[in-house]
Amino acid sequence: MKWLWYSFLTLFSLGMLGLILAVGVAVYSISYYGRDLPDYTVLKDYEPPVVTRLYAGDGKLLAEYAEEKRIFVPIEVVPDLLKNAFIAAEDKNFYHHNGVDYIAISRAAITNLRNMGGDRRPEGASTITQQVAKNFLLTGEVKIERKIREAILAFRIERAMSKDQILELYLNEIYFGMRSHGVQAAALNYFNKSLDELEVHEVAYLAALPKAPNNYNPLRHYDAAFTRRNWVISRMQADGFITKEQEEEAKTKPIIIKHRDNEEFVEAGYFAEEVRREIAKLYGTDTLYGGGLVVRTSLDPFLQKIAEKELRNGLIEYDRRHGYRGVLDHWDNLVNWDQKLATFTPPEGMIDRWRLAVVLNTTPDKAQIGFADKTKDELQLKYISWARKALAKQKVGSPITSVKQVLKTGDIIMVEHVDVDNSKVYGLRQVPDINGAIIALDPHTGRVLAMQGGWKQGTSEFNRATQAMRQPGSAFKPFVYLSALDKGFTPATLVLDAPFVIDQGAGRGLWRPSNYTKEFYGPTPIRVGIEKSRNLMTVRLADFVGMPYIVETAKRFGIVDSMPPHLANALGSSETTLLRLTAAYGQLVNGGKKITPALIDRIQDRRGKTIFVHDDRPCDGCGDLIEWSGQDTPKPPDNRMQIADPRHAYQVVSMMEGVVQRGTGIRIKSLGRPLAGKTGTTNESRDTWFIGFSPDLVVGVFIGFDEPKPLGYKETGSSVSVPVFKDFMEQALADTPPTPFRIPPGIRQVLINAETGTRAKPGDHHVLWESFIPGTEPTDQIYILDGKGISIMPSLSGEIDADATSGTGGLY
Repeated sequence: MKWLWYSFLTLFSLGMLGLILAVGVAVYSISYYGRDLPDYTVLKDYEPPVVTRLYAGDGKLLAEYAEEKRIFVPIEVVPDLLKNAFIAAEDKNFYHHNGVDYIAISRAAITNLRNMGGDRRPEGASTITQQVAKNFLLTGEVKIERKIREAILAFRIERAMSKDQILELYLNEIYFGMRSHGVQAAALNYFNKSLDELEVHEVAYLAALPKAPNNYNPLRHYDAAFTRRNWVISRMQADGFITKEQEEEAKTKPIIIKHRDNEEFVEAGYFAEEVRREIAKLYGTDTLYGGGLVVRTSLDPFLQKIAEKELRNGLIEYDRRHGYRGVLDHWDNLVNWDQKLATFTPPEGMIDRWRLAVVLNTTPDKAQIGFADKTKDELQLKYISWARKALAKQKVGSPITSVKQVLKTGDIIMVEHVDVDNSKVYGLRQVPDINGAIIALDPHTGRVLAMQGGWKQGTSEFNRATQAMRQPGSAFKPFVYLSALDKGFTPATLVLDAPFVIDQGAGRGLWRPSNYTKEFYGPTPIRVGIEKSRNLMTVRLADFVGMPYIVETAKRFGIVDSMPPHLANALGSSETTLLRLTAAYGQLVNGGKKITPALIDRIQDRRGKTIFVHDDRPCDGCGDLIEWSGQDTPKPPDNRMQIADPRHAYQVVSMMEGVVQRGTGIRIKSLGRPLAGKTGTTNESRDTWFIGFSPDLVVGVFIGFDEPKPLGYKETGSSVSVPVFKDFMEQALADTPPTPFRIPPGIRQVLINAETGTRAKPGDHHVLWESFIPGTEPTDQIYILDGKGISIMPSLSGEIDADATSGTGGLY
């Protein structure tokens, strides 16, 4: 038996020696490969780049900004079913090993020995912890040195972090394909579901993806994806995470990719881009694209949809009045026309509901057109009758009496399928070369509810609502008249509408402003000056009040930051933006309270902490942790700065209501509800405006060419911009009852003669109720601002003396 003893001692000694050598090698390896390893403790504070998401006012998604589409989810809210799917697929002993799974290593070693000499990639046995080490701290190279470093880091990570912390990092970091980083982004992009909505077959598919996302894309490799998913389902059942019945049912389910529904998104490119710029300015681009901000915006999707539609309609209507600029292309050879059309590049600005078509045949009454899908239809004469030839200076050619005047066989055109008298017909289309913008905002808070900065955001990033500096023209006049009211004038004060000449200084010659009609109207009440947009009255009034005071008014209302006190600026020659001017009108209708236009209501960081709010008023009884038990709703204080006398602001509103009832905005009157506003048209009709409002909604419209040029004969704010405002308001206010403008305390309504501004008398035919501050009501005396200052006129009966409306005695 002695030989047995010696054999045992020999084997034991060899074993001990092997163990010592193994320990030595391990210690040496740890010492050697553990040098210069990344600091694994940073994982405790690691915050992966997370997508910043913008939401509209109704909670729908507006935009996402990220270099990696990732939505961070804390491990506490990850369903157990999902955790178990990944553990079954990637690391069944995750909760039991210390970072390295020796059993899995042995199994992989045996498999790799069997596959030695083949083309198959070596099988790994990396645990979830090792994958975290590799993904966060190392490279993905396939080398033994990297695997040793990975194992060392895994040991260290396990000592520093809990299993749940490690799993949280893993589930939020891994890439799933389809631009999805992290499991929540993958659930949305593959199945349009949140994590708690996923079923067994869906979590199994997600767990199958990290191994090779591209290889298991069901759109390209369905069989491989199906097989891999079912393998994960089998592993889940084998590890006791699901029942046999659940396994059998899940394996029968097909893999169906369901992208996020377009109805869950709001299309508002100009608005979103403006918010993006603002966030980048506040927090920097790193936070914008990786900070995981949640941004609640002021956008009203209902109003935004109307704004986009009606601005486009307005641009199209103007564009059609000025003719057809020609077809996109012409083909002499129509062989394989459908294939050629399928590869034809659409023009910039072509919108989604339009289609490309080729003209296959023409007659005087119609054209046969074909589409890329080989279908054919017809284009009737009456739906291209607008397409008179576009000529220079916005003029048009002769009327269209035959299709052949416009189209010929082989022409490439754009058409739209539209409803006409309950039937579908095609109409000829072209992208307008004019552009514009529309804004709707809340006059009480400044919240921007809708913004369309041009024809199509993809065509041009330039936002004409916020970036285009243009002359407002007559749309500036209400602030001249507000300044006059501050200086003691009333809406009934007469101002002489007559020639006005001023020497502009050395070498600049004389300035002779004129009315749009080139006529003179004599003594006219201030109200009519706004309603009819009289230039001569406005300049005379501004000269008397003083341009420095008018400049101060413009700055106080935020229209400009600075403005030279030149008299021409009283007619709106100093540039501003549509957003600024619309907000200024909002401050008139809200009673002279200061507002700041805002697109963002609130911003939260990735963990839900509010880091910005637009409405920062103090509020006792407000907060997330307040429990409601029937108490009154808290009322934050109104701390808006008073920038104008509310009585004067109302008087201007009342006069602008007359613009709609009797003046340049009269086509809006047919809506039959209290609305007010002012048109604006600059020299040679280069810019057209209408800024208008109801008591609780202010809307601004601007239309003009990006490279300013005349819009054409008789094109004004009334003909171009007013129709857009009217159509917008008709839909925006359709379900709201008419609300009269709010009259502040200190206003007295007096019935006056609308022509003379005096109190109405029996027998007067043209009378109206005018708003006065007590003490300023009219008497029988008639006051007029003429070339000599303010004077009293004995009477306005009979013909007005010519000397009162013309002459050279001073400024007129």
